[in-house]
Amino acid sequence: METVTSADGTVIAFDRYVGGDAATVILIGGAFGFRKFAKMVEMSETLAEHYGLTVINYDRRGRGDSTDTPGIYDVENEIDDIAALTEAVGGSAALFGWSSGAALALRAGESGRVPGISRIVAFEPPFVVDHENHVPPSDLHTELHELVAADRRAETVRFYMTKGMGLPRAMVAVMRLTPFWKGLLGTANSTPHDWAVMNRFMRGEALRTEDWSNVTVPTLVVSGAKSAPLLRKGAKAIAAVLPNAEHQELAKLSHNPSTKILAPATAEFLTR
Repeated sequence: METVTSADGTVIAFDRYVGGDAATVILIGGAFGFRKFAKMVEMSETLAEHYGLTVINYDRRGRGDSTDTPGIYDVENEIDDIAALTEAVGGSAALFGWSSGAALALRAGESGRVPGISRIVAFEPPFVVDHENHVPPSDLHTELHELVAADRRAETVRFYMTKGMGLPRAMVAVMRLTPFWKGLLGTANSTPHDWAVMNRFMRGEALRTEDWSNVTVPTLVVSGAKSAPLLRKGAKAIAAVLPNAEHQELAKLSHNPSTKILAPATAEFLTR
């Protein structure tokens, strides 16, 4: 484990997988994700060992071995974290983001505050662009912040998954019976950071070109043919408004991705 200190003093923990000199990529997890999550480790190892990429797999603030700023939830701070990581690896890196991590990667590119971003791969950023599927309540942050402040982790998981992500309550109830639940509890209090990233873009409104005009680096937006319609629609919508993007929908891929499907597409784009 290595660490870097962000602009506000938050310590960000990361693992470095050295594969070769093809490129360096920073992996950005989504809600409840952390660097020791099996899929993140598998993606890191695959990109390094089979495609010659140097991979930085980090804990977003409030997760794993990274510290946090309780009660302060600002996307600008998470962009500062990415800037600190980029500087730590030599000043230039591609970004790969999954779910809300994909939206964070795109917002980092749009901000202009991380000049070393070379390319972006955005895997299913959960933009909600109409009212045909789940639309989170606009005041979700109020109850979410109260639950986190009270450290009511199980309730936080249920609340964010059902109200924020739109998962059926029965599905979340089943999760309590799996080993996966412990990991969810461990990262539950980081969910306000995800909401800070996503809330503007989950209101059932069309994405605006002017909000993304600064994302000028080559960008690949990926969706899975087996994923929910909301995710596939959001991926197509963001690809359409980015100035330098392409969209790939991969057969047999879902939001719980197969690395065997996702890694080759990611590596091909990053090593062109």
